[in-house]
Amino acid sequence: MTLVQTTLPGTPTPFASSALAGGTLAPLEAAAALAPQVIQWRRQLHQRPEVAFHEVETSQFIFDTLSAIPGLTLSRPTRTSVVAELRGALPGHTIAVRADIDGLPIHEEVDVAFRSTRDGAMHACGHDGHTAIVLGLATLLAAHVDTLPGTVRFVFQHAEELSPGGAEELVQHGVMDGVARVIGLHLWAPMPVGRIGILSGPAMAAPDNFQCTIVGKGGHAAMPHECVDPIAIGAQIVTALQQVVSRTVDPLDPVVLSVTQFIAGTAFNVIPNSAYLSGTVRTFDASLRTSIPAQMERVIKGIAEAFGASYEFRYLQGYRPVVNDPALSARLTDVVRRTFGNDTLIEMRPTMGGEDFSAYQQRAPGVFAFVGAGNEAAGIIFPHHHPRFQIDERSLDVGLRYLTAATLDLLTPNA
Repeated sequence: MTLVQTTLPGTPTPFASSALAGGTLAPLEAAAALAPQVIQWRRQLHQRPEVAFHEVETSQFIFDTLSAIPGLTLSRPTRTSVVAELRGALPGHTIAVRADIDGLPIHEEVDVAFRSTRDGAMHACGHDGHTAIVLGLATLLAAHVDTLPGTVRFVFQHAEELSPGGAEELVQHGVMDGVARVIGLHLWAPMPVGRIGILSGPAMAAPDNFQCTIVGKGGHAAMPHECVDPIAIGAQIVTALQQVVSRTVDPLDPVVLSVTQFIAGTAFNVIPNSAYLSGTVRTFDASLRTSIPAQMERVIKGIAEAFGASYEFRYLQGYRPVVNDPALSARLTDVVRRTFGNDTLIEMRPTMGGEDFSAYQQRAPGVFAFVGAGNEAAGIIFPHHHPRFQIDERSLDVGLRYLTAATLDLLTPNA
């Protein structure tokens, strides 16, 4: 389909990109000139997606691109991550800016010229855009290093999509050492392009997962009385687990419990020996995150034993909740107003999706912002992790200008 490229309200007039090399444009003006390059980077990355912990070619592309930018100091904390540091000529804070780089194990169904060339892998969450935006930010700020206060650490992180994730690993390798503040963004398909959302406090939930095997006694489907049917037992467990949230949690506390897999049986006339269930629990509150697994196991144990079955239950904690620093959120909200105008800001509610950006927020105040990437009129309506997921590429320019303005504001020595 044809991507809509009409101008958004507040979009500056493009400048000649050749002016970037000499730093003759102010960074925010230069962002508009760099937009075509950012789109090209995004499309190159989109064509060659790699899933979590396997981002070998992706990280090499990032490393090679950054190597061509004067003034950056590059490192490879892990096999598939890249960190670039830019030291400004003036004193100031050290700010970390994070981009996630991994794709998903999804077969792309979008018919565009730059669709994935890797069968079974796709950038279906916008990470290709995040990476391109931060490559653009590094390019812009490096052109102004002589007037730049402080230090910017650009973190290109592997494996956001698969727990235990890459963020915690990078933190352990010291990427947050000396960092005063950390920022990141997510291109957000449910939000119209041209809008930005910044939440204060809880923004994304802790994405835990669980696994349960019901062990019964198999046999002939015509003789169920001689069996202990794990499918019938599992079905009751699925139903009962829904009441863990609806009847044991305060209705004002946001919690999601979803069973997403139910695997059992091999033939129409055979009752199997076992059934397998798995799913996810999403919470913000630490006490609920601790108490819900115990409530789940009590339900599973009671139903299984009532019908003569046994069970195995595993509960695996994923990432911590993303909680934006309130003071920093207020400051960056003001940055958006000054950069784009009041109409750009959109009120949004916390999402039950998860993000390992939370690992960085354990070490420094941080804000994870949402940049609108949807466009209903252009058919860009499919959710994240969908085989027909797309972004309106104008969101790349908005994201780059937001990160540029936010980074420059946070680098100010007296702020």
